[in-house]
Amino acid sequence: MTEDSGIWLYAVTRREGAGAAGELPGVAGEALRTVEAGGLAAVVGDVPLETFGEEALHRNLEDLDWLGAVARAHDAVVGALAGAGPVVPVRLATVYRDEHGVRRVLEHRGHELTRTLDRVAGRTEWGVKVFAGEPPPGREETPSRRGAGTAYLARRRAERDARAESERLAREQAAKVHSRLAALAAGARLHPLQSKALSGDDQQMVLNAAYLVGDDDARTFAEAVAACDDDSPAIRVQLTGPWPPYSFSSLEET
Repeated sequence: MTEDSGIWLYAVTRREGAGAAGELPGVAGEALRTVEAGGLAAVVGDVPLETFGEEALHRNLEDLDWLGAVARAHDAVVGALAGAGPVVPVRLATVYRDEHGVRRVLEHRGHELTRTLDRVAGRTEWGVKVFAGEPPPGREETPSRRGAGTAYLARRRAERDARAESERLAREQAAKVHSRLAALAAGARLHPLQSKALSGDDQQMVLNAAYLVGDDDARTFAEAVAACDDDSPAIRVQLTGPWPPYSFSSLEET
């Protein structure tokens, strides 16, 4: 490590699991290494500050191609570690100036990190998004009874009302879905709803949640999600995962 480099932190794991990422390259193509303290190991890489320093990151994070490549490299390391044992993943773009800063986290928060590793052992994160279903078509107006302008306004009003009722029913069903799935999971987190532009879906999102599920219970959980999707035409349920438990064990959470 030189004065012109910083330390990119990927994850914290138990010392015996720190080698699971093998020869994977880091976000800057660097070799991975560990910083250890108290039986814990932080998996890190040395990165150039001209690219990964605070000011450079603010600039580079606006470049979606750069961000995508960095995110994939970061997640590949975290995913490899999570596949071998419990892990506390660290959010993208967490850079320390030196090893002392990383070691201080392990020393000062060691008990919390150990408890979190115990909690997520044998469990992974599953994401569930629920979208409102297609609203029913509005009632057609009879042209002979109304003028064209009045009929148009009435039709628009009926479409708006149908959409509002569809979203109300969807939110109601989404709450039931969340209760049902949370009962099958070791933990549940509600995330902010995404806009249509961000979700890439034409319908309104009414639930964005993550669930911490035991590996032995994953099939039962997936079947419950499929049943929720089949139970009501008011919603469409989308399942993703399994993922490293970012929502339940990130360094920020602990």
